[in-house]
Amino acid sequence: MSELFTYFQSQRQAMIDLLTTLVNFETPTTSKADVDKMGAFMHEQFTALKASSVTRIPQTAVGDFLLAKWNEDAPGKPLMFLIHIDTVWPIGTLAGRPPTITDDGKLFGPGAIDMKGGITIALTAIRGLIELGEMPHRPIWILMTSDEEVGSVHSQHVIEELAPQCGLVMVMEPATPSEALKTWRKGVADYTVKVEGRASHAGNAPEQGINAVVELAQQTLKLNSFNDLKNGTSVSVNMVKGGIATNVIAPHAEAEVDVRTLTVAAFDELNERILGLEPFLPGAKVSVTFDHGRGPMERNEKMIQDFAQAKAIATKYGLSIHEDGSGGGSDGNFTAYLGISTLDGLGPQGEGLHAVHEHVVINSLPRRATLIAGMLKDWKFED
Repeated sequence: MSELFTYFQSQRQAMIDLLTTLVNFETPTTSKADVDKMGAFMHEQFTALKASSVTRIPQTAVGDFLLAKWNEDAPGKPLMFLIHIDTVWPIGTLAGRPPTITDDGKLFGPGAIDMKGGITIALTAIRGLIELGEMPHRPIWILMTSDEEVGSVHSQHVIEELAPQCGLVMVMEPATPSEALKTWRKGVADYTVKVEGRASHAGNAPEQGINAVVELAQQTLKLNSFNDLKNGTSVSVNMVKGGIATNVIAPHAEAEVDVRTLTVAAFDELNERILGLEPFLPGAKVSVTFDHGRGPMERNEKMIQDFAQAKAIATKYGLSIHEDGSGGGSDGNFTAYLGISTLDGLGPQGEGLHAVHEHVVINSLPRRATLIAGMLKDWKFED
């Protein structure tokens, strides 16, 4: 066991206490006032950890973002943590599900694994390096957002503005249930397909109508043909609506479409094909909108090299790590899609994201804090 690992093992109770404190902040994305309460606490934490600057990025619809920086005068590209403090749980959830520690070493509570456990690890790693006198003289940033659980619609542009300045983005989303880092995530995109037809009486003059529901059915089959499940591409028409009455040829219809891909090439190709849909029925009009999306975090050569470096650092400090992936997206999708080195799933082991059995495996906290501290000390960028 390395000295660094031994130190963070000694911080186990402090990490439990910090995680419990964070879980006791109720931070549903839609309650700006409550999210900002935790934001104020995080500002205090960053200041106590001797950040050289903490910048508040005001928001109107969601909680304010924070950008904390250490060693701003140091040479080299920053390592940037990506964290979010919002959760999916409404105010009042804590009353029925307060933080609870079980005999088998799990801490249950709303937001514990997603992602207050990851925040606990990031703060503890920095605090430990400071206390040990081993804080590296290199730029370290933490970007804290508050809308990840609703797709990062407000923070995406901030992430995409800051990340290209960095050499590595460290996403503190939870590890997999087996404590693996996530070296791939599927790209996720949502589209709305709208069809405009022409109304007509279904009994007296059906031939004068253009049935938007029929057109949409054809488009649904077309979209379904884009599936390539064996290669990780899925195109799913999951919600449809249309028509105005049973005796009227439907003048309009629409569908919502979910798209997932493993590769950037597939993501970009599908985007072009879906936006280019053409009508089947003469006179029908089809319009497609890209509602929101995150490109894939692809397991490409850059990702393979970055994980190999993380694994070597882990080994140096007496840890063993492995890799896996996820069909869901995170803010790491944005940064990886831009070609920036990104490692995800750096948070703790646990299960139950967005579920009532959400929990953190307590023994994983010192392991992950050791890994993160080691990466902050030893990470090397390609020339």
